[in-house]
Amino acid sequence: MPSFDIVSEVDAVELKNAVENTRREMDTRFDFRGVEYSVDFKDFVVTLRAETDFQCGQMVDILRGQLAKRNVDAKAMELDPKVVHTGKTFAQTVKFKQGIEQDVAKKLVKLIKDSKVKVQAQIQGDSVRVTGKKRDDLQAIMQLARTSELGQPFQFNNFRD
Repeated sequence: MPSFDIVSEVDAVELKNAVENTRREMDTRFDFRGVEYSVDFKDFVVTLRAETDFQCGQMVDILRGQLAKRNVDAKAMELDPKVVHTGKTFAQTVKFKQGIEQDVAKKLVKLIKDSKVKVQAQIQGDSVRVTGKKRDDLQAIMQLARTSELGQPFQFNNFRD
């Protein structure tokens, strides 16, 4: 029986390239001349530091633009709601979601079952396995997952006939 896995992953190499490009763009921007700032990346967490919280917001926008150029979905970004003020700098942390969380997976399985398409969906760790008899049914589920507004981007892999 044909099957595939629904996963939510961020390409680490593309993310690192987007962070590096953000640093390069910051170096060339006129409004950041003479401003102390830093962009740090470690374990799918990007820390942006600047002298004002407004500049932190600008840095988030630049990072978003670089992610779009690198085909990394911005829905994977999870912004920390508060900007931390320490000394003379403000820091904003941006986490990137890896894997499908349990509650999102349950919502996705419920969405698939409510669609009345003849497929089976089951949660397997941080992914969802979908099995059905027809390829068309599986492709309908792929489209359903793409258009669902669950706050997370989905990719599909391990498609087997």
